Amino acid sequence: MTWDLVSSRVDMHGYLNFKPDPEYWLNANNTYRVIFIQDQASWFVITGHDFIVDAHASGGINGNGQTWWSFYGNRSRSDGDGRPVSLTLSNVTRGVIKNFRIEAQPFWCNAVADSKDVVYDGMYCNATNQDPLYAGQNVVPNTDGINTYRSDRVSLLRFDITCGDDCLAIKGNSTNIVAKDITCRGGNGIAFGSLGQYVDLPDIVDNVVMEDIKMIRLDPQVQPNMVSGVYLKTWTGTVHGSPPTGGGGGGGFVSNVVAKRVSLDRVTVPIHLYQTNGGHSGDEPSKLQFSNLTFSDWTGSSLRNTIVDIECSAAVPCPNIRFHDVDIAPPNGTAPSYKCINVASEFGLPACNATGTS
Repeated sequence: MTWDLVSSRVDMHGYLNFKPDPEYWLNANNTYRVIFIQDQASWFVITGHDFIVDAHASGGINGNGQTWWSFYGNRSRSDGDGRPVSLTLSNVTRGVIKNFRIEAQPFWCNAVADSKDVVYDGMYCNATNQDPLYAGQNVVPNTDGINTYRSDRVSLLRFDITCGDDCLAIKGNSTNIVAKDITCRGGNGIAFGSLGQYVDLPDIVDNVVMEDIKMIRLDPQVQPNMVSGVYLKTWTGTVHGSPPTGGGGGGGFVSNVVAKRVSLDRVTVPIHLYQTNGGHSGDEPSKLQFSNLTFSDWTGSSLRNTIVDIECSAAVPCPNIRFHDVDIAPPNGTAPSYKCINVASEFGLPACNATGTS
């Protein structure tokens, strides 16, 4: 379904209910693809300009995800296989989504692509498995809260995301992004990437400010994962196959990122950067550079004693990595550890070795 909204206001007081029939939606004749990245399919697409969609915290989308999660319990998944994004904003200018609820998203909850001047103000997504057969497992992968792609000036305000993957995912060519008052319940944390998947298409991420972030670990029988606060990842500099499932070798840069006032509840790796996604031993290093990253006012706890693990590419070491008031408790009886590899310059965390060795 597509709405093309122009100078419009829509008030929603109920749920769009998508038929829980995976085999129907996975049929190529029934998929609708407007997102270039990884050739993803969409269910409900909004395009246009100068609109407001307000669901008043009492309406939105019911994705009937349990049918999907159980369907895939013993099947393999891959990017671009047709699992649908619940709500997609595509080619939008000056659009607002307010107080919107998405229950049981089978795949990504939201995506915004090829858009500018977009505000999400109040977004609730809840991917919680209730099938006892899969208790204690992450049977809800890829249920990201939102993916941003090829979009400028996007505000993500008051998000409450329960998922088994990325709470927020900032993908390529996302610029001037603000995320504020974000609660992530389970999953992988907030992601930058993956980036550098398309060898001929540079990924640029610039000017991202995130503040007032909470990571909450759930009952492990419901969702076993709460991996990171923020993690950043690229493919290697060597191409392995082609997108949507393979790739690599892409360039670009990530710069001017601030993550402040972040609270962690027993995450696995609080701050993580790596540039080996999808790679193999002997690959060329990534040529996509990270610079001007600031982590400020971080509190809470980690399940491991490695609090910071930043491993930049040898081809493009990371300059100007800054830490202010990072106070994360390691497990009882252990000393915190900090790793900075191929970091050209680091400030505020003397224990993090910035010489290029572990």
